Amino acid sequence: MAHAHGAHAPLKTALALTLAIAALELGGGIVAHSIALLADAAHVFMDAVALAIAVAAQLQSRRPANEHRSFGYARFEILAALGNGGLLFGITLVIVIEAVRRFATPEVPQGGIMASVAAVGFLVNLGIGLSLLAGAREDLNVKAALFHVASDAVGAIAVAIGGLIVLRWHAAWIDPTLSLVVAAIVAVGVVRIVREAADVLLESAPAHARIPAVRDRMRALHGVVDVHDLHVWTIGSGSHVLTAHVLLADARISEASVILRELEMRVRDEFDIDHVTIQFECEACETNDRIVCTQRSASAR
Repeated sequence: MAHAHGAHAPLKTALALTLAIAALELGGGIVAHSIALLADAAHVFMDAVALAIAVAAQLQSRRPANEHRSFGYARFEILAALGNGGLLFGITLVIVIEAVRRFATPEVPQGGIMASVAAVGFLVNLGIGLSLLAGAREDLNVKAALFHVASDAVGAIAVAIGGLIVLRWHAAWIDPTLSLVVAAIVAVGVVRIVREAADVLLESAPAHARIPAVRDRMRALHGVVDVHDLHVWTIGSGSHVLTAHVLLADARISEASVILRELEMRVRDEFDIDHVTIQFECEACETNDRIVCTQRSASAR
């Protein structure tokens, strides 16, 4: 994919700048005694890890498989996502506990530092977003990164407005309130990351290629009598696998080869499945509504 290489440099730049924003907000939060800034630093750090995973996915997609890892190294990103989720869950819990404590014993943060640091974060995120905009039209990895950067910009502008409110009215409650809002955003992101990683590890069918829909489209091809033992799962970002047993009417090998090419083209073009393994059969297996019809019941053995 030519566009993947072209998108690599903007993603690396976005990653470096996002890490810089996270460090800036972390330092600003400590100096200003603002847990809202610290919470947003955690939010930005989460998105930095997401960008790192996107960069790694682009690198791993070009790394060849070997005899030991026949599918390559795509699932390293899943391990990174799970580690990221666990780390951020702990950080979010600490932020929530500190926010509750601040409500009980109010402390007015330095609003000027809050607003200034968050404003810098917003401007940098705006620049990152503009740099990724063109690549997002061609590359799903870049598009996902753009969404992360947009959420960082929204969080930064919220904290900046909060800092101005503190500066003008010395409202101590705004800081812990904003921190809880950002913590909720982080928590939603953590749940999504862990759920998606769990789906991959459990070899669930991806949302865009549900088993009934894929089976129906395969069955609709002329020459296909039935489809069973159908499995669809994800190896890593943008890498999906399908295996199936396909029942054909008696046909010459040359005719079966044509059907195979058409099946591969159909699942690739309609469901974005790039690795297809199909076994042809000419005798029907026993009736079974389950996905894996070769799993016999104990009484059938």
